[in-house]
Amino acid sequence: MAENIPLELGTAPVGKLLKKYALPAIIAMAASSIYNMVDSIFIGQGCGPLAISGLAITFPLMNLSSAFGTLVGVGGATLTSVLLGQKNYDKAKRVLGNVFILNVIIGVVFTALSMAFLNPILRFFGASSDTLSYARSYMIPILLGNVITHLYFGLNSIVRVSGHPQKAMLATVLTVVVNTALDPIFIFVLKMGIQGAAVATIISQCISLVWILRILCDKREFLHFSKSSFGLDWPIAKRSLSIGLAPFLMNVASCFVVIFINNQFARHGGDLAIGAYGIVNRLVFIFLMIVMGFTQGMQPIAGYNYGARQYDRVLRVFHLTVYCACIVTSICFIVGVFFPRQAASIFTHDEQLIEMAAHGFTIDVLLFLIIGRQMVISNFFQSLGLARKAIFLSLSRQLLFLLPFLAVLPHFFGTDGVWYSMPASDLAALVVSEIMLASLKREFKKEQETKPEAQ
Repeated sequence: MAENIPLELGTAPVGKLLKKYALPAIIAMAASSIYNMVDSIFIGQGCGPLAISGLAITFPLMNLSSAFGTLVGVGGATLTSVLLGQKNYDKAKRVLGNVFILNVIIGVVFTALSMAFLNPILRFFGASSDTLSYARSYMIPILLGNVITHLYFGLNSIVRVSGHPQKAMLATVLTVVVNTALDPIFIFVLKMGIQGAAVATIISQCISLVWILRILCDKREFLHFSKSSFGLDWPIAKRSLSIGLAPFLMNVASCFVVIFINNQFARHGGDLAIGAYGIVNRLVFIFLMIVMGFTQGMQPIAGYNYGARQYDRVLRVFHLTVYCACIVTSICFIVGVFFPRQAASIFTHDEQLIEMAAHGFTIDVLLFLIIGRQMVISNFFQSLGLARKAIFLSLSRQLLFLLPFLAVLPHFFGTDGVWYSMPASDLAALVVSEIMLASLKREFKKEQETKPEAQ
């Protein structure tokens, strides 16, 4: 099975590798964002503008669920990449079982706690008497299928870094295709409304999870399930969770920030302002997910070569990823500045909601010409397993910068103050990221100079 170990990560041209690993991830992430967008479009067109606002209320809880999923999945995938680069194959195999068990445990606990306090949680997130029923109807099926969601995302990350980015992509595309086909059936034909969209989501993820489990049960694969792999290895679990702590905290921070945003919009603009934010969130999400696809493609390459101490290759894949990411976010800037109304009108026919979303979209993308670089830098530290630095970068934009701006600017500019808080925090986070990147590059240079002496 040695031939299945992705040794090419340390030898093949970096550009070729990024294309191989990033392209499937980009397709998968773009498909995932389209899947979220399709949900919103069907809900907006089939259930009305308040349903869009109700869906936006669920974003913090969805982010929190995603946070626990990335804690296990991204941490396990990154650790697998580094261990393969260090040629520690036995330990890499044991990561797989830990990812499975931890996802099941965390998924069950999260579902139980969320279901027990669902109404107070949604109220806290900004739900009004008009939007609570929509948010609740959507979240109940999502929470009941939470373990499936966690396993689907976590195990798919392992498939991607184990040398099968195309199969990981196909699993995501399968989810999107099935969900897109089921949405109109459940929403319009079966007349289940917003709840139908949630049911379609879980069914589509369940089908893809079966596909992923088939891959990981194949004994011909280097990384596959075995009886011994299902024992929980606490040292591996601890290291995996520490690496995954950065995206976990970023998602948790995002959860609380979205709660704050929703409440500020509710205070200064009402339910439709929350709906406008939900639309802008979905539009921006498409482009950010494509950037995340590039960073996912970067992850196994950077992690492997960092483990192998090939720092020139690590920096090469970083700079190439930054270049690609900035192209993507620049396209988002163009759409947001020149075609915001056309983009917003996809989701609703309500003129007031379209106007509010278009205005917010233009403000939100003001710094998108450069924001791709900040995203890649943050994920670069994560890819190398540098947990503490990755955690700091993940939290800096959300907590150190965005929350203070959100607390102050709306008092002077109303709803515009909420919108302007986002590009302002992006700029501050980029400055901090550049300082930390420069420090890391100096460490690489020092390590490279002492490497021959160590040998």
